[in-house]
Amino acid sequence: MNTFGNIFRLTSFGESHGEAIGGVIDGCPPGIIVDKSFIQNELNRRKPGQSHLTTSRREADEVEFLSGIFEGRTTGTPIGFIVRNTNAHSSDYDNLRDIFRPSHADYTYLQKYGLRDHRGGGRSSARETVARVVAGAFAKMALKKSGIEIVAYTSQVGAIRLDKPYSELDFSLLESNPVRCPDPEKAQQMIDLIETIKKEGDTIGGVVSCVCRGVPAGWGEPVFGKLHAALGNAMLSINAVKGFEYGMGFDGVRYKGSEMNDAFYRRPDGKTGVKTNHSGGIQGGISNGEDIYFRVAFKPVATLFKEQQTVDVAGNEIPFKAAGRHDPCVVSRAVPVVEAMAAMVILDYALLADALAFNTM
Repeated sequence: MNTFGNIFRLTSFGESHGEAIGGVIDGCPPGIIVDKSFIQNELNRRKPGQSHLTTSRREADEVEFLSGIFEGRTTGTPIGFIVRNTNAHSSDYDNLRDIFRPSHADYTYLQKYGLRDHRGGGRSSARETVARVVAGAFAKMALKKSGIEIVAYTSQVGAIRLDKPYSELDFSLLESNPVRCPDPEKAQQMIDLIETIKKEGDTIGGVVSCVCRGVPAGWGEPVFGKLHAALGNAMLSINAVKGFEYGMGFDGVRYKGSEMNDAFYRRPDGKTGVKTNHSGGIQGGISNGEDIYFRVAFKPVATLFKEQQTVDVAGNEIPFKAAGRHDPCVVSRAVPVVEAMAAMVILDYALLADALAFNTM
């Protein structure tokens, strides 16, 4: 399944060391002003080589549009695009042709397809998320007209965790440090930890938190297709993701119902609101008008620069040590990917609710 979404849909294609990564966006509303500099900036936030904490692979990640845009606006027809691979070092993976790397998709891809592209993981590489970021940028541009804002940030690396609620964070500081953490003190601790882990030839995991503001009440489906289920599906489709929770999530099990319930009240503007938002902006699978917030757990990168034990395609037990260029921690580059997937889901559910009107004049 290489297509995501119901009305707003992305079909992605390409491999890590192929000619290009690309996609086709279908169902994008017409008349949206296309800000190509914004789209490129979103790609720049995801691209490799952006700091000493990421892989040293250097890619310009410049997007080329093939269709669906006319005189600076979307036409409502499929938007085709590619991002060319220009800095792939395929020879770094020659020794992995017949090896199953621990915790990678090598073995499972071979079992499913009977063959696999061993260069950089092929289709299973996180480089595929380039297409998601492009599609997510279009979703953000569409949602902006309705005042909907989606912001993700690094909230944990290893055991170093933000202890403030998102409402007390200054999101303007997000791009001021390479880990994309809005707390400068915690950010430095995260940077120090990643640098130490990198020197050891090891990797570390983390958590990306996300807040969706301005989503009105009433978006989502009541049974199957719940809004939080769609968000969970989107996040769990991202490489290296091992967990998703929204609202109070797993922390909520420590409290009593009387402490967790979100009491309704009448706001000064006459609208109905809740005094707390433990539900994370979604109740019964449908948005309630409050901020939607959730967290996504990323495992440590599976490629280590330490010797590991594995087996080859013949079943022989062998030691091996990875080569090439890899991230010691993926969370900083995952931030724009989480935002992109959230934007696609929110726009898709806005269109399902027939809630957005676009002026093409």
